[in-house]
Amino acid sequence: MEKRLYKINRGKMVDGVCGGIAEYFGLDPTLVRLAWIIFSAMGGSGILAYILAAVVIPREPEEF
Repeated sequence: MEKRLYKINRGKMVDGVCGGIAEYFGLDPTLVRLAWIIFSAMGGSGILAYILAAVVIPREPEEF
């Protein structure tokens, strides 16, 4: 099975973007969220990047 980047459905805080990125790279979601907050505080471009990622990255498929 190929590795795909998805927004996660479980354990999400806002839209699941940071959790999906953390899962894809095998990182702790808290570290990704902290990095995103720092990135956003340094000029505000992180907010725009998060919104774009939330629109572009597909939602994780439901498992039945």
